[in-house]
Amino acid sequence: MLRFHTAGESHGEALVATLSGIPAGLPVDIAFLDHELWRRQQGHGRGGRMRIETDRVKIVSGVRQGRTIGSPIAILLENKDWRNWQEALPVEPGDPEKHKAVKSPRPGHADLAGALKYDLPEARFVLERASARESAARVAVGAVAKLLLRTVGVDVLSHVIAVGGESLGDATVTWEQIQQLAAKEEVMLNCADPDAEQRMKAEVDRALKTGDSVGGIFEVVGHGVPPGLGTYANWDERLDAQLAAAVMSLQAVKAVEIGRGVQAAGSFGSAVHDAIGYSRAQDPAKATRFTREHNNAGGIEGGVSNGEAIVVRGYLKPISTLRRPLASVDFATREPVKAAYERSDVCVVPAAGVAAESMVALVLARCALEKFGGDSMKELRRNFDGYMKQLREF
Repeated sequence: MLRFHTAGESHGEALVATLSGIPAGLPVDIAFLDHELWRRQQGHGRGGRMRIETDRVKIVSGVRQGRTIGSPIAILLENKDWRNWQEALPVEPGDPEKHKAVKSPRPGHADLAGALKYDLPEARFVLERASARESAARVAVGAVAKLLLRTVGVDVLSHVIAVGGESLGDATVTWEQIQQLAAKEEVMLNCADPDAEQRMKAEVDRALKTGDSVGGIFEVVGHGVPPGLGTYANWDERLDAQLAAAVMSLQAVKAVEIGRGVQAAGSFGSAVHDAIGYSRAQDPAKATRFTREHNNAGGIEGGVSNGEAIVVRGYLKPISTLRRPLASVDFATREPVKAAYERSDVCVVPAAGVAAESMVALVLARCALEKFGGDSMKELRRNFDGYMKQLREF
């Protein structure tokens, strides 16, 4: 079973991630992990924190001489901003005069709900853990999952569908276009259509000028996923349910769509379900000879991958921290005040897409390990090759 955990606070000394269940013998490219972290930090509308942090992984266990050894992988991400917060967030009691309380909760954030749940007098500790800074740790372990998936021909990338009121529309985006976006050295909003991207940029700029924030929609695509991952046998093992939970767990994601699920809800069945065909010729790029005219199902039917691309969309609400704060209440006096403000982003849709790639990759890698098994990469590959042979001969 592939499992991961993260720990750490937004302004604490470091983020920590552990990943267990990776077979022995997987080559781990540190430069690739660092590049994935770099991708998460990019995008028009990011705040000042991205100018402080330069995330680099430090693997402290589970990888030796460039390969996994079968034991849990532990990754450390140091927070450069820690030097500015050591007196505010000490492990020991410290000086209360130097602590930085969050005195009024921000609407839309975990501040108030978290303070009530944990019986905290203000929201500093809630902010520190609920912050999207935590997603950097997920990207680090998700990059390892991506490396595992690539050994069986699966890749996971994302692109942006909409920012605020501006969208890509009904334009078709190919896998090759998504790959080209991921290869860019400069990232604006990670949209495949340059004209749409410029409109999205203008939307972010409008929010920036007015002290507001904008959300949007990202799409994650799993390319090369074979049929047979997930199952309909139990509710919590359905692939679409696992993916929806994983993407929904990301900060600020408020809705998840598999394939064209939203559009399908208002359509007739004849226009939604993907008609099945059969090709007598064996396509080396396909696991089976069965074909689909469309991929409205997003690569999943009955909780099982069907051989088409996995398509998951995340709907991201605007960032909760506004430079033009909304009304709130002072924790101490209960009097009306403006919500607290700390340095924040205006738009994080591209970054959220990268974090969602990691969550999708972790789910697909876990399902692949459940399907193919193996304590070593050699064993995993042998099991995978046998299954692919079975599919070709079906």
